Amino acid sequence: MDPSLDPSHLLSPTALRRLARSCLLEDCPHFDWAGAVVGEGRRLATILLKSPGVLAGTPFAAAVFQELGLRAKWLRREGEWIGDVCPVAQIWGPARHLLLAERPVLNLLGRAGAVASVCRRATERAWSLGWRGALAGTRKTAPGLRLLEKHAMAVGGARPHRLGLGDLVMVKDNHLAVVGNVAKAVRDARALAGIFCKVEVEVSSLEEARQAAGARADIVMLDNFTPQGVRETARALKEEFPTLLIEASGGITEETLPLYLCPFVDVISLGSFTQNFAALDFSMRIEPELGGEPEPGRALPID
Repeated sequence: MDPSLDPSHLLSPTALRRLARSCLLEDCPHFDWAGAVVGEGRRLATILLKSPGVLAGTPFAAAVFQELGLRAKWLRREGEWIGDVCPVAQIWGPARHLLLAERPVLNLLGRAGAVASVCRRATERAWSLGWRGALAGTRKTAPGLRLLEKHAMAVGGARPHRLGLGDLVMVKDNHLAVVGNVAKAVRDARALAGIFCKVEVEVSSLEEARQAAGARADIVMLDNFTPQGVRETARALKEEFPTLLIEASGGITEETLPLYLCPFVDVISLGSFTQNFAALDFSMRIEPELGGEPEPGRALPID
C-alpha cells in the first residue's frame, strides 16, 4: 500500500462511535461501583506500549475518548513500529471517565496492534523474497471487531479482503454442494450481481478452476492446495486464462507463507492474521496529582 495513503480515512465516524459505545456498554452496562470512589476530579493518564509491535487502532481508541469527553494527545503515529517500552498517548479528563476508558481502549489497541504487527512481518518477508502479489486477511475475525481487525490489516500493509458477504460474490464449497454445478453457480451469481461485483469461486481442483474461469469468474481461489499444487495449478490457469486472478488460501501461516509465493499467484489470504497472535501489551497509568488543565495545543506532562 502506498505509505502516503492513510487507512484511517476509510473509517466512518458513525461506525467508530457505534463501536466505541458498544465496547463501553459491554464493560459497564449498569453501575460503576469503583468509579464512584474516584469521582470527577480531573487527572492525567499515560498509555504505555510495553511490547514491540506496530501501533494500530488509534482512531478506535480516540472514539472511546471522545465518547467519554476526554482529551487525548498521541505521542506516536498510527502504523509506527515501536521496539521499546514507551508512552504512546496522554489523556486528560475526569478520573472516573479515564477508568471507564481504560480496559476498552487497551483491548482495542492490543488486538489491533497484534494484527498489524503480524501483517507487517508477513508483507515485508514476502516482499524481501521478490513476490509482488497481495497478502490479504479473511472473515475469520472476532465477533463485533471485524472493522477494527480489517483496519489493522491495512495498517500492517495487508489487504483487508471483503468485510462482509456483500462486498464480493464468493461462491464457496458449500454453495457448490447445493447448486451442484460450478458453471451454473457462476452464471447465476453474475446475473444477479451484474457488472458491479467481482465473482470469485473457491475450487478444489484444476478442473473446477477451469469450469469457473470458463464461466467468466473474475477470481479463482485455490483452497487447501499443497504448495506444489498451488504452483502447478496457478501456472496452468494463467497459461489458459491470462487475465484470471488467482488466490491461494487455506491453512497458510506466516511460517509456511514462503512455500506458496510464486509469480502465477496474485493473492494469498491468511486466516492466521486474525487468529494466531498474542495481543500487544498496553497499560494505562493515572498520575496521582495534576494542577490546572494544560493549555490546548500544548503537550501534556508525562512526569
